[in-house]
Amino acid sequence: MRRVLFTFLVGLVGAALLHIVIVLSLPQFTGRDAYTRILGLLEMDSFFALSAEPGPTGLDNSDPFLRTAVCSFSIADAPARFIARGAVPFWSLSIFDSGSNEVFSMNDQTAVNGDLDLVVATPIQLVELRKAPPEALAQSIMIEMKDDEGYAVLRALAPLNSFEEQVRDFLTESSCAPFRRQ
Repeated sequence: MRRVLFTFLVGLVGAALLHIVIVLSLPQFTGRDAYTRILGLLEMDSFFALSAEPGPTGLDNSDPFLRTAVCSFSIADAPARFIARGAVPFWSLSIFDSGSNEVFSMNDQTAVNGDLDLVVATPIQLVELRKAPPEALAQSIMIEMKDDEGYAVLRALAPLNSFEEQVRDFLTESSCAPFRRQ
């Protein structure tokens, strides 16, 4: 009887683990993970504002007070630089690799003067930038990312309708582009 109960419990635990693995890996197999959806926006190296209604990729901005923009980028040839300036009540930026793992995040409280100025680079690119730092990157935060591709999510808070225009301008004027030395 003990043996049957033990076999039953081991089988039950094994089945539960197998189901968890399948459910967690399903987005990778179906191509419906966040990275693939963002690549489907066809807006590489620029922020794309999400609307309240789901777009063709299924991405939407469902929070009534946060406005969201996404940007896919590649650092294979050059580092990526993210810049956003403007007076909004709150903003945050999260950087993800192509596996949708969060690499870095920051907000207006942790930024220099409340402005976004961030450079994402490979380890080799970062060493080169630190050897001879360009004047343009004097105030930039530099982070290392091992993956060559990723995406960024920029969010800004619009707690009242009167902030809508400021937030829209903040997201529209933000940039996500390769950084090239002059």
